[in-house]
Amino acid sequence: MSQINTNAILDASGGTTTTVNGFTPTVSNMAGRNRIINGDMRIDQRNAGASLNPSPLDYTLDRWRFLGTQSSKHTVQRSTDAPVGFKYSMLLSSSSAYTVLSTDYFLYQQFIEGLNCYDLAWGTTSAKPVTLSFWTKSSLAGTFGGVVSNASRDQCFAFTYQIDQANTWEKKTISIVGPTSGVWLTDTGRGIAVEFSIGAGSNYIGTNNSWSSSDLRGATGETSLVATSGATLRITGVQLEVGSVATPFEHRQYGQELALCQRYYNKFDVGYLVLTAYNSGTKLHGNIYFPVEMRASPSSQIIGTIDRVALSGVSNINTTLVLNSTYGSNNSFREVRLNRSSGTVLTDGYAYAVLPTSSAYLEFNSEL
Repeated sequence: MSQINTNAILDASGGTTTTVNGFTPTVSNMAGRNRIINGDMRIDQRNAGASLNPSPLDYTLDRWRFLGTQSSKHTVQRSTDAPVGFKYSMLLSSSSAYTVLSTDYFLYQQFIEGLNCYDLAWGTTSAKPVTLSFWTKSSLAGTFGGVVSNASRDQCFAFTYQIDQANTWEKKTISIVGPTSGVWLTDTGRGIAVEFSIGAGSNYIGTNNSWSSSDLRGATGETSLVATSGATLRITGVQLEVGSVATPFEHRQYGQELALCQRYYNKFDVGYLVLTAYNSGTKLHGNIYFPVEMRASPSSQIIGTIDRVALSGVSNINTTLVLNSTYGSNNSFREVRLNRSSGTVLTDGYAYAVLPTSSAYLEFNSEL
């Protein structure tokens, strides 16, 4: 086999790197180029593929939040209907024929943390262009829309995409010029919001394909999915990358994708926790360590019933457990403490195993 060693390969004009097998490699589009997390909809810690009738501000599939003015107009779930090269998609299904009011909006959004997009230099004269690409399939043909915005929603870019044939997977590409105005956070806050609309009223639509200082939630001329009972929209392979060319979707390893999601949300099974009794058995505690450092000190809650612990040979000791989310101020991004608050006095110095109900778990949330 022959080998060529060279310092650079230029295109015919002597400019940018040439295309290799239809792909133009650059510094920006190699590994780590996709700013979207869970763009292929693999991770669904909260619902494990079950259908959800979301309320406004509910997180559904990992990193994807429903933002809207009405509940009970649609359902969402992870679907196994996906294009070649993908396993899952996000399925949105209209529950009724709802007429969208001027003040209504229905959209699915993902916030990109400022630490993951500061290099775009948005809000400056050096702002870089980006390309949004994704696969979609709908029971309705027509024009659909979405929005890219900043945290304060005073910089919004409404875009449209055309579904040419119903019930057919199609890949879409949106080119977005970098905004030179507005405040774009570059810390652990909301850097960029990427949103897909399924219905928006006249108060929240404006000029398409250009930056606006208005708060936009949809695009002019878009199809309202919630207006047709039983209508469906599937989305997967969502990628936002720097540059004006869409590259192939970045398929990260499952463990990598899960860890990226766990920075913002952890669902923790407590079936194997061991806690220690102390202070004459009136207290019981143990630490829970997160698999990755979370974005911020998370809100914590116990879902289900955790009111039993066991010592070897003894079971069903009634005691109530609570989460102490304020523990470890400097370490609270990495751990939390589970305490006993009341119930049977235990033996000081002994270790006890937690016996939760089958559906009980701990939830830690530091979503943007």
